[in-house]
Amino acid sequence: MNSTARPAVQIALATGAGAALVDLLCELNASYADAGVATAPREAVHAHLRDHLLAPGSPVRLVVASDAAGTALGLAAIVLLPSLVDPSPEHRRQCLLKELFVGAHARGQGIGRLLMAWVTQHAAGEGCGRMDWNVKDSNHAGIAFYKSLGAVQVADRLSFRLTREAMDQLAGG
Repeated sequence: MNSTARPAVQIALATGAGAALVDLLCELNASYADAGVATAPREAVHAHLRDHLLAPGSPVRLVVASDAAGTALGLAAIVLLPSLVDPSPEHRRQCLLKELFVGAHARGQGIGRLLMAWVTQHAAGEGCGRMDWNVKDSNHAGIAFYKSLGAVQVADRLSFRLTREAMDQLAGG
């Protein structure tokens, strides 16, 4: 047997707020601490997963890669949206990749590529004609990874954000 063979990985849409997925979301939350996001307590992460991300009617679909023991290795958060400008059957929907995250213990094993392959197959099956996502310009490894998948950088698009304070000012004025 090849000692570099990848362990069996199962990829599926999340249907429940199990401990392994909560662990992975806690790790994801902690990874944003350097970007000014407060680290949330495990109970808050679990409640958010159960009550919002996996709640009936949530537009978010969580795609989870797990090993045979049920350990969550990585996840992709996607939203499928109808196109506003192209009603043709092959382009009437698009897939927004909100997050792609692989736990530190599973990096370098091809989990990100497996997740992206699963998401593209799922999105195509749901009638999506394209996928879009953002990546920090300082994330050189991520950019190289996405380009290795065949993704192209959209040169004429910029990412914008209103903070809550700016939202409140705009809404009140």
